[in-house]
Amino acid sequence: MFRIFVAIGSLSAMLAVGLGAFGAHVLKDRLSAPMVEVYQTAVLYHLVHAVGLVLVGLVAHLLPDSGPVRWAGWLLATGTLLFSGSLYLLTVTGIRGLGAITPLGGIAFLAGWALLAIAVLREA
Repeated sequence: MFRIFVAIGSLSAMLAVGLGAFGAHVLKDRLSAPMVEVYQTAVLYHLVHAVGLVLVGLVAHLLPDSGPVRWAGWLLATGTLLFSGSLYLLTVTGIRGLGAITPLGGIAFLAGWALLAIAVLREA
């Protein structure tokens, strides 16, 4: 299982860097200043949680039978899709309703980090 999270995290980081460059070079002049900030927030959270997924993969290697670690990884991945994904789509489509999805991603992030902490503390 650890390889899956390291791979997902690595590919997610690669995608975040690519989307960040796309935003900086292509979208910067096409979006309003507030939408550029929203896009940059999406990239920041995407990249931070990509690194988090790699971390989950490393912890999963140390704690291979830990259910909370597995759940943490899937929640961080889901959070990235919902949080950053909804913000990316909001900025390029202008569909404001997509902003309603963003908090669900934030909740997934919080739950994922909490489960990672629980898993590690259980083993202490």
